[in-house]
Amino acid sequence: MKDRREFLKISALGSLGVVLLSSCGGAAAGDVDRKKYGVGLQLYTIRDAMNADLKGSLKKLSDLGYKNVELAGYSGGNFYGLKPNEFKKIIDDLDMEIISSHTMVEAAGVTLDNAKIMADSHAEIGVKYCIQPWVNAEDRQIETYKRMIGDWNKVGEIMKDAGIQFGYHNHNFEFKNIDGVVPYYDVFIPEMDKDLITLELDLFWASKAGQDPVEMFEKYPGRFQLLHLKDMKTHEDPFFEVEKEDITNVGDGVIDFKRILAAKETAGVKYTFVEDDNQGNGKPFEGVGASIENLTTDILV
Repeated sequence: MKDRREFLKISALGSLGVVLLSSCGGAAAGDVDRKKYGVGLQLYTIRDAMNADLKGSLKKLSDLGYKNVELAGYSGGNFYGLKPNEFKKIIDDLDMEIISSHTMVEAAGVTLDNAKIMADSHAEIGVKYCIQPWVNAEDRQIETYKRMIGDWNKVGEIMKDAGIQFGYHNHNFEFKNIDGVVPYYDVFIPEMDKDLITLELDLFWASKAGQDPVEMFEKYPGRFQLLHLKDMKTHEDPFFEVEKEDITNVGDGVIDFKRILAAKETAGVKYTFVEDDNQGNGKPFEGVGASIENLTTDILV
């Protein structure tokens, strides 16, 4: 009887341990299907790893639970040096989906023939969005912005004909006041044809520039179909230089993602992508792993 009582005591303690582990997200965490949350990654985040081992790097993302990807490797009709169908097969085989692609339309303009090639290549790989990601420093003047946006509207028409939505991804310089004009609000939004160009709001850069994303959504409802998620370590006064050292994993900083994502229907958000310009300061997969863990255990639940 004594042996039996000891056995039952040990069994009960063991059962309690299983319950405690489950409640703390221990053993049960591995059973969570993170892909059901539809978290995406901008592949610029792991650019060095992609150059070293493309297939292995993409498999790591899939294993971490990323469902969607946004490309950053288009050139001359190819993606990361592969034909559209070749790259797409790698993604399909990993149970992931290509949603978007960053590709530049230079300030000098784009010929309609080149825009058509760009649209056809992206249509072949199956993207839903093609995004203008950057404006070079020497081109950040009001008149140049206006001319560029005129070109982007033309590109947007060509993309639309190919079944693709064109868009623009911000940093913080667009919010810098130039002689009483704030380009993002006074030039970009009014000059862009909202049916041809959507906005991919980068929450880090907008927040760094002192903007409130929720207020932006309320003022311009439906304009923001895509979001970039990256966190910042500290609140600082608005500044407009390219400053990356304050970037941290989603959920490890001071941005209130729950508040922002609660307003995603007002914004028109359809897809979100984790991004870290610094590649996790040399440990990209640790960084993107922490971000998707925070998203799928706290922010999105």
